[in-house]
Amino acid sequence: MPDDAAAARAAAEEESAFSHSPVDPDATAAYGDHPDQVIDFYAPRSGPESAAPASFAPLVVVLHGGAWRARYDRRHITPFADYLARRGFAVANVEYRRGGEPLIPGQQAGPESDGGGGAGGTPPAGRWPDTFDDVAAALDALPALVREALPQADPRRTVLTGHSAGGHLALWAAARHVLPVDAPWRTDGPAPLRGVVALAPIADLVVAEKLDVCANASLQLLGGQDRFAERRPYADPALLLPTGIATTLVQGRDDLDVPHQVAESYAEAAAKAGEMVGLTLLEDVGHFPLIDPAADACAVVAEEIAQLAW
Repeated sequence: MPDDAAAARAAAEEESAFSHSPVDPDATAAYGDHPDQVIDFYAPRSGPESAAPASFAPLVVVLHGGAWRARYDRRHITPFADYLARRGFAVANVEYRRGGEPLIPGQQAGPESDGGGGAGGTPPAGRWPDTFDDVAAALDALPALVREALPQADPRRTVLTGHSAGGHLALWAAARHVLPVDAPWRTDGPAPLRGVVALAPIADLVVAEKLDVCANASLQLLGGQDRFAERRPYADPALLLPTGIATTLVQGRDDLDVPHQVAESYAEAAAKAGEMVGLTLLEDVGHFPLIDPAADACAVVAEEIAQLAW
């Protein structure tokens, strides 16, 4: 159990991250018929914070976190998407189907907290196979949608990023070409990405379960204990290596929601598979500063993305 000081700091970090008003996108496009099958687009902004001209900007694809639970949607990460746009990136913020019940209007909850899904329980995390169907479909549809919605973007310089559960999905999406041959999401070759920057990712589902990350969210994602071992080869990034795609993990050393041991386990698995994965461990940083525009850690994240994109 975390001590009182660590818990208080984590709560303050979460409060800061969620103190920003949601930022409306410049455009939204559907990649399917379900209401959650949409992508929000943010055009690169010009100005003193911009790292590049507003034309032909690198494209950053964002996958939000929230333990794959329905009550946590893409709106909570829109300030981060806007932050990247103000630094000169074109941004695509992807929504996808999640498990459990959505947040009741008027309720507030941080994306990694107990969602309280009725009778004092946490709502199931993820929808199998819908969550994976959606991420695969969104990435497949993205090039055509970007041409229409973000003509300023250069899809040849695409970086995939995601936070927490979204970090898991980012690593998974970059590994579709090494999925088992019978996987419906498998591609013939690697995605045309400059790289992946996964932020406090749930990158190793077994380690996440041992540490009870997000109240057994990984177990729920794969359909429970009876399905966990069977579905892991199709869903666990730690088993989908090497990818051949430049990958960096950014992790707060003091993260209480997704402890750094999860990211370290993924990096170790990559090394055993003959692949070097970058791991940036930030001292005195927890879970939420990575996506908080007011935090120094967020600037580190933007720099990691820029190093791969430019």
